[in-house]
Amino acid sequence: MLEILILIIYIFSIAVLFIFAAHYIFILYFYIKTKNKSISLPQTLKHYPDVTIQLPLYNEKYVAKRLIESVIKIDYPIDKLEIQVLDDSNDETVDICKNLVSKYRLLGHNIHYIHRKIRIGYKAGALKEGLANASGEYIAIFDADFVPKVDFLKRTLSYFNDKKIGMVQTRWEHINREQSWITKAQAIALDAHFSLEQEVRNRAGFFINFNGTAGIWRKSCIIDSGNWHYDTLTEDFDLSYRAQLRGWKFIYLNDFTSPAELPSDINSLKIQQFRWAKGAIETCLKLLPTILKSDIKPIVKLESIFHLTGYLVFPFILIVAGLNIPILMIKISSNNYDSIFAFMSLFIIASLATLLFYTVSQRNLHRDWKKKIIYFPFFLIGSLGMAVNNTKAVMEALIGKKSDFHRTPKNGCKKIIEEKINDYWESKSVINIPSLIEIIFSLYFVLGIIFSVLYNDFGGIPFQILFMLSYGIIGFYSLKEKLRV
Repeated sequence: MLEILILIIYIFSIAVLFIFAAHYIFILYFYIKTKNKSISLPQTLKHYPDVTIQLPLYNEKYVAKRLIESVIKIDYPIDKLEIQVLDDSNDETVDICKNLVSKYRLLGHNIHYIHRKIRIGYKAGALKEGLANASGEYIAIFDADFVPKVDFLKRTLSYFNDKKIGMVQTRWEHINREQSWITKAQAIALDAHFSLEQEVRNRAGFFINFNGTAGIWRKSCIIDSGNWHYDTLTEDFDLSYRAQLRGWKFIYLNDFTSPAELPSDINSLKIQQFRWAKGAIETCLKLLPTILKSDIKPIVKLESIFHLTGYLVFPFILIVAGLNIPILMIKISSNNYDSIFAFMSLFIIASLATLLFYTVSQRNLHRDWKKKIIYFPFFLIGSLGMAVNNTKAVMEALIGKKSDFHRTPKNGCKKIIEEKINDYWESKSVINIPSLIEIIFSLYFVLGIIFSVLYNDFGGIPFQILFMLSYGIIGFYSLKEKLRV
């Protein structure tokens, strides 16, 4: 009976992973189908509308200056542009921002410093408070790790000639892509999200999401859609779907980028991934019933389900990993399940679909895509290795456990110098349970490999090695960073 239960759980988990991998093929199908379809070309701006740029910050002393100075350089009539520095900081960022705002106000810029001592609603709360006093008809938003291009407004505003357009999102560009294997792996993941998922969804008429930054909203769209909510950790995802359910249209620009800094260490990446995973599932629980009851097209509903539930793959990855040795023992001790184990080859098909998806995304963006796709194994290691961290996030969302909005640490694409190291690692000084679990999982797969060799079952060893490396590398680097080795 126990064997049957283990097999049912394992097969179900494999099937779920296969379904989500099949979604990659679904996206690739619509990529080919809509390849020659393009959004309407922008017209020349007939006039310059009032624009507010919001810069939400929290303890960003390493990048605040870079952000504000890059926004000041944006090419737009100074009398039509308002800049809001929405600073919730409680460190040196406060003085940095105050001094810069004072400097640029004296130079004639309409820039305001808005400081909240109590972070009610975190980023969403800051954006909402700023919006109440914003003079612009359009609201552009940039997070601290971005360096917007000087022509951002002129390249995006013309799309709003269509009164139904509520938001325009630009593609993220990675200014520190070549910094390490960690940033190269992230770049592969984000390139696929933007160049395939966002691009295809937009061309095919599916819902897309505002990515929280590097986009511009029609102010009336935000207000009409219920304004910013802070009952999820992904306020951007939440507002995006509420707006599109209200009938607003979004535009995604794949050919115009906004440069940004990628997290350069594992623990910063874990913070970001935890927030994205938990927030996505929170948004799913909040909005999926409304989506299912809405009158949008069935195909749009289907894609929305995949979009909202994507992070559910991680608990099933963890289940597949955890059942490795029990499944191996069943396979060795009995010949009654040969057909069932043949079914498990779906896991290999899922892996190939994943490789194809990310290869196409690199080819779609980069002439030297062959040099970039060689880092796919690092992406795969990072993705599988994040299963413990992201599963914790998903489970907390499913049981309704609330948590604070933790910012992703940035260091300005530089190594933190010695006198700043203690400050930079302040939030990382305690070894956490997920990192230890990752190390244990890695050792668990070492044991699985040994069993496979002893019992001459070599078919699953490549996947066991992959899982061993994934959990081992993520766990090792997490602990190394926390211990400041």
